[in-house]
Amino acid sequence: MFVRAKAMYVRVSTRKSREVADLVRGKKVEDALRILKFIPRKGAFHIAKAIRSAAANAEENLKVRDLSNVYVSDLRIEMGPPQKRFMPRAHGRASLIRKPTTHIKVVLMDKEG
Repeated sequence: MFVRAKAMYVRVSTRKSREVADLVRGKKVEDALRILKFIPRKGAFHIAKAIRSAAANAEENLKVRDLSNVYVSDLRIEMGPPQKRFMPRAHGRASLIRKPTTHIKVVLMDKEG
């Protein structure tokens, strides 16, 4: 049994989110959420939100009531398209500012299946 959830176009850097994702990959859902709660990074909030969404999908769609056997089997942090903004500069010019976005993909799996 596996369940997926995605968080797309999240406004956080991919590199910074991957550092956080490495800490919780392979852990049980309860332990992963407990770890993410105390990490002072913006990516930790969004990863925790995606894991909670996948856990809710497991409870609703697969009728899993006990999440103690469910763990984070796959947690991918992929680059999304950057938001492009312009900042006015001297002599009527404009410079491009790229704001990175991230796609967070979570797969939860049961220990038995």
